[in-house]
Amino acid sequence: MTGPASIEGHCLCGAVTIALDNPCHEVEICQCGMCRRWGGSFYSAQCGDNPQVSGAEFITEYRSSEWAGRAFCSQCGSNLWFRFLPTGNRSFSAGLFDAAAAYGVEKEIFVDERAVWCRIEGNHPRQTGEEAIAEAKAAGFSFD
Repeated sequence: MTGPASIEGHCLCGAVTIALDNPCHEVEICQCGMCRRWGGSFYSAQCGDNPQVSGAEFITEYRSSEWAGRAFCSQCGSNLWFRFLPTGNRSFSAGLFDAAAAYGVEKEIFVDERAVWCRIEGNHPRQTGEEAIAEAKAAGFSFD
């Protein structure tokens, strides 16, 4: 799928805005228990280049594990991003971007942890948690 060369989004109250160049035109869905607890269902990840974030004074990042941080707006509580600490890379909550509503699913991970009521339809790759972690380890990442 093709789409815009850049996208802009914001939290529920508008205190935090995010712009991305060259956005991925598909989202990745994480169904792990931690993402379900964080967002109420699953986490839909929007990636792109050159993130420009404004409203830093309203951003709180919580270190949710040894290898991840999760940010939210301290004003309205909107989830903003997941940061993979080994690389510093962030994936942004796709719900922040109106354009992302038209994107399909690239892949779904941790499907073995998904809630029965969080089934995502479509013909896209699905990985268990074990498969997703093995893929990351094969790429050289450590989760210890």
